[in-house]
Amino acid sequence: MDQLAATAPASDLATKHAEKSGTAAPTPQQLMAELRIRPTPGPLRNLPSGLQIFLSNGKGMAGVIILAVFIIMAALAPLISPYDPYRRAGKPHIEPGVEHFLGTSRQGKDIYSQLLAGGRTSLTVGFIAGGSATLIGLIVGISAGYFGGRTDEILTFFVNVALVLPALPLIIVFASFVEEASPTIIGLVLAFTGWGWSARTIRTQTLAIKSREFVLAAELMGEAKWRIILMEIFPNMLSFVIGGFVLATIYGILAEAGLEFIGLGSPNSVTWGTMLYWAQHAQALETGAWWEVWPEAIAIMVTGAALVLINFAVDEITSPQLRAARLGGRIRRFLKRRGRSVDVF
Repeated sequence: MDQLAATAPASDLATKHAEKSGTAAPTPQQLMAELRIRPTPGPLRNLPSGLQIFLSNGKGMAGVIILAVFIIMAALAPLISPYDPYRRAGKPHIEPGVEHFLGTSRQGKDIYSQLLAGGRTSLTVGFIAGGSATLIGLIVGISAGYFGGRTDEILTFFVNVALVLPALPLIIVFASFVEEASPTIIGLVLAFTGWGWSARTIRTQTLAIKSREFVLAAELMGEAKWRIILMEIFPNMLSFVIGGFVLATIYGILAEAGLEFIGLGSPNSVTWGTMLYWAQHAQALETGAWWEVWPEAIAIMVTGAALVLINFAVDEITSPQLRAARLGGRIRRFLKRRGRSVDVF
């Protein structure tokens, strides 16, 4: 995106006011500096405009960097873990130090090694549950909204059923059959019960988009329905899809951790949720062993914050009105600082 072109109206306005007041008009460089707009770096100018905006967005890049660090550490957990997360590595409740970076648990297991291994499982469950729920919701929502009629009635019925299906009782039922619910079972149940809201949102958006002129024109030209859905409708709801994926992933990570924390998961697996379960079971906070609780709790919070930051950046990419409103606010503040009228902008 050529951000300098976006400031052209403000530059022309400043020049007109300068001619009336007899003051020198700011240069485009000065204007961009005061508006806190950075020029697009050379290597990014050949990229698509949406990707340029994302890479130049501080919130989005911060979220990507944080999430990438967690994913890389989780992927390399077997290589960088100093101890086996499933075996005793020292005395119980050793404070963080050189030998044990984050201390040890009540069972003498290394917290840092468990944090890496737990992140590997929790992130996998969260992303699979979020991606599966989003994919199901996308297919069902677009199909119901675009085809309408009997298809809409049948799919809407299943959406309503999915909205009232509680994940907790289903996991309890599964756990009663298999003795204990593994992270895989929890992820599948969360995906099976978590697609209803995204399907309803996407259906509503599809109903609004399918009556637009470009969709009607594609239908009059005889385009295939699958091509209309993929090329005309889907790109215009990308923000809803990505936003739904981010929220579903956050829900998956939090729900998996919460269900395992209350004892519905497999206590023999190593996840952020089971780490909290064993810390609570050992009364870590009551005994002053804070290092057994805070690392995984902070990891869950930071991961959720990173996904939210990415969602903020996606909103700016897919919403030109949001970008224009923010830039307009900067220009108005700029004119006020110079004592100029903002009514003409």
